[in-house]
Amino acid sequence: MIRTLTLIVTMAAALAFSGFASAETWKNGVHYRTLTTPVSTASDSGVEVAEVFWYGCPHCYNFKPLSEAWEEKAPDYVNYVRLPAVLGESWAPHAFAFYALESMGELDKVHDALFEALAGERRPLNSAEALADFVADYGVDAEAFVDAYNSFAVRSRVHQAQSKIMGAQVTGTPTMLVNGKYVVTATMARGHENVLKVVDYLVSKEQGVSE
Repeated sequence: MIRTLTLIVTMAAALAFSGFASAETWKNGVHYRTLTTPVSTASDSGVEVAEVFWYGCPHCYNFKPLSEAWEEKAPDYVNYVRLPAVLGESWAPHAFAFYALESMGELDKVHDALFEALAGERRPLNSAEALADFVADYGVDAEAFVDAYNSFAVRSRVHQAQSKIMGAQVTGTPTMLVNGKYVVTATMARGHENVLKVVDYLVSKEQGVSE
């Protein structure tokens, strides 16, 4: 009986230490970075997890199935958003395309295909017209797409996203931004899988859920 109790206590202590060690593994300034000045979030409630990406980024392409699986299983209080980055001149058309399609309610039709075409096949879709021809193949009205692409509303969304990305001092993709306060990259976390583990930790930290 005593031996059994000792074993139970030992196992409980090991599990408790394991959980504590797991949380302590992720260090500010090592595996993630805390912003000196937080950036705004889209909602005042819940915890925002923003994925900063570019359709032409092969690392984003590889990270995509992992982030989508994480998003699907995320708690209800998580607000998952995507921010198309413009870290180079050639990236701008793809950010405009993202928000144009989103404003039309057509993003789900073409999101995967844009990743495949730009990151997978390296197709030269670098103008409103080229992108319009591309999305038309997926049932999106090309003329309506160009109108949305050139609209003030879409231009404003792109500008807002870039202000947020610049405010968070994001320099590469993919990058995860948690609640406007924490930045996580694969380089810092040492792998795409670890990025999402760090995000889990930070989401729990923000929500006040004990590890």
